[in-house]
Amino acid sequence: MSNSGTILTFILVSFCFAIILILKKDTLPPQIKRYLAISAIVMVAVSFVLVLVSFFGAGM
Repeated sequence: MSNSGTILTFILVSFCFAIILILKKDTLPPQIKRYLAISAIVMVAVSFVLVLVSFFGAGM
């Protein structure tokens, strides 16, 4: 992958976003909490896919 810096940045941001949501779950309003949680799940899932693609692509 030629954009390894961009992928690494996205992975770090998505995991940090998920960690912040977990730590601040009591202070968020319920209306916003659901949408933030869904977006964090999507971002972390995409991060896992990107990690797998970069691992499998490194062997080629």
